[in-house]
Amino acid sequence: MTYTPFYRLGETRPARWLITCDHATNTVPPQINGGDLGLPREDMERHIAYDVGAYDLAQHLGQLLDGPVIASNFSRLVIDPNRGEDDPTLLMKLYDGSVIPANRHADTTERERRLDLCYRPYHDELARMAALPHAVILSVHSFTRQLRGRPPRPWEVGVLYADDDRLARPLIDLLAEDGLCVGDNEPYSGHLPGDAIDKHAIGPGRPNVLIELRNDLIADHAGQRAWAERLAPILTRALDRSGL
Repeated sequence: MTYTPFYRLGETRPARWLITCDHATNTVPPQINGGDLGLPREDMERHIAYDVGAYDLAQHLGQLLDGPVIASNFSRLVIDPNRGEDDPTLLMKLYDGSVIPANRHADTTERERRLDLCYRPYHDELARMAALPHAVILSVHSFTRQLRGRPPRPWEVGVLYADDDRLARPLIDLLAEDGLCVGDNEPYSGHLPGDAIDKHAIGPGRPNVLIELRNDLIADHAGQRAWAERLAPILTRALDRSGL
């Protein structure tokens, strides 16, 4: 079977929204250690391997917003598409207490091989799709409620942004008006040099926002659809309010 490092859905949809999902799957390509990183299944099902629920949420949002979707088809533990090529966390050897056996001795040659196999084709396709006129990038992620040894995170949804908050600010306001506990650049900072938003939105000057859903809220099909139906009209209103 031919391996493809990304999924592309609804490319002809007419909306300005381009929905991206950088950590969509826990797939390990067969070319990488025979398709097995040496982790137990329970670790590959955790947030360390992918953003639980994010891809299905992105697909629903694509349908409701009538915009195309692009998603990676490789685990972040293979190579992280939401990091710059020079980022030291691009190829993780230890993540949230789990050692990744197939990555322990990965050298520069192996890193380049994974970049060519997975990372670069995904980013090339994302760049092509983002070049559509007047594209607005919506990056969909999920976060775990609690990292090992850390306190629980209180937010239901986080809105991440860098210097350009023209879309993020009205979105935060509207989500809060809807009664949600919203993280303003939480649980992470929205500015990571070289990440996917930096590369495809901030650098070229495209409107953008990144949303993070707490993954226990979107762990099943019902939750994914319910949150998409809740978020889609809010996102539409936020874009209208932004004047972009």
